[in-house]
Amino acid sequence: MTDARAERYAARVAELGLTIHPREMDDSTHTAEQAAAALGCGVEAIVKSLLFVGASGPVLVLASGPNRVDTALIAAVLGEAATMADAKTVKTVTGSSIGGVPPVGHPEPIRTIMDETLLALPVVWAAAASQNSVFDIEPQRLADATNATIARVS
Repeated sequence: MTDARAERYAARVAELGLTIHPREMDDSTHTAEQAAAALGCGVEAIVKSLLFVGASGPVLVLASGPNRVDTALIAAVLGEAATMADAKTVKTVTGSSIGGVPPVGHPEPIRTIMDETLLALPVVWAAAASQNSVFDIEPQRLADATNATIARVS
């Protein structure tokens, strides 16, 4: 692998006890559709890591590729309204740019909500801190690693 960001990311999450094997793609994996096409899998197996901000701080929503996050459902889980973070906030909070935000291993732990539909899949693919690298993981393992609240998000 030559993607230095993904290599650093793999080392960082290994310190958390999570072994991953990032896969660098020739094509961009910036969007769920691009990632699915590059991997040859269904878009539902792509994990979108979306940062929202509420009064009590940031929350990361892990959504299945085709699912559009309903902010009312997120508000119901949080007990407060939350809005999508801007690009600067995403970079500051997660350490990654939009399109390459991983689901775990951020500079500080982030409260996480995981789309319940991801649990129906045997394996999902998530960004490895870069727009061209991804890693595969079993959904329950991802939920455990992120200490996620499982909920309907769309």
